[in-house]
Amino acid sequence: MTAAELSVLLGLLLAHLVGDFLLQPLAWVEDRQRHRHRSRHLVHHVLVHGALTLAVLAVAGLAMAGAPGLLAALAGAVAVVVSHWLIDLAKAHLPPGRLRWFLLDQVLHWLVLAGVWLAWLGSARPLDAALGWLVSPEVLGVTAAYLLVTRPAAFAIALAMRHWSEQLAAPGTLAQAGARIGMLERALVLTLALLDQLAAVGFLLVAKSVLRFGDLRQAQDRKLTEYVLLGTLLSVTSALLLGLVVKRLLGGGP
Repeated sequence: MTAAELSVLLGLLLAHLVGDFLLQPLAWVEDRQRHRHRSRHLVHHVLVHGALTLAVLAVAGLAMAGAPGLLAALAGAVAVVVSHWLIDLAKAHLPPGRLRWFLLDQVLHWLVLAGVWLAWLGSARPLDAALGWLVSPEVLGVTAAYLLVTRPAAFAIALAMRHWSEQLAAPGTLAQAGARIGMLERALVLTLALLDQLAAVGFLLVAKSVLRFGDLRQAQDRKLTEYVLLGTLLSVTSALLLGLVVKRLLGGGP
């Protein structure tokens, strides 16, 4: 995949983001939810996306030697208009405000854009390169590491901490908040380890300590303080060691 080909794909994604989040007023979304296929603002919205797609492909066609002409750009814009109308109309029949439907909506739009991009290029070569990259040992190893620091690590740490957690009274926190914080914390530590930014792990620990210091001091509970400290160190250490092991296995460490 050449830099010019990648630029076209990024241009299409940028056009989508502009059309979906900058050029779509909230009133258009509410009108779509109320009137669905009769919504005139849904038509306005998909036409904006079509115009942006046409502009990206037309400019790319002029800038790249041997690129398809205006007819191919028009075909790509029509494909985006039709698919965007169908996807957004289907979303209008689903309960609003759900993260799962928002993510599914965006993924479907991006897949359509990737298909338009490949059709405009007239080659599946970038797709073959992407698939080859996805099944490489580096990508598989890093993906496995990130999966390990989420639910599997949370389950293992909960089992390791069970003896002490049973000695604590109800902490009065949000349900599952600690587990979610731990997952994000381990993912960040793993990222820093893979990027050789080990000093930044110390800043993360200091930042978390500052945030928790007031609550722990106010609670005047030594058991809770020791429990939080032990859990944090166990979480950070596991993610840090995993990052170092993965980096060594992939040939990036000493």
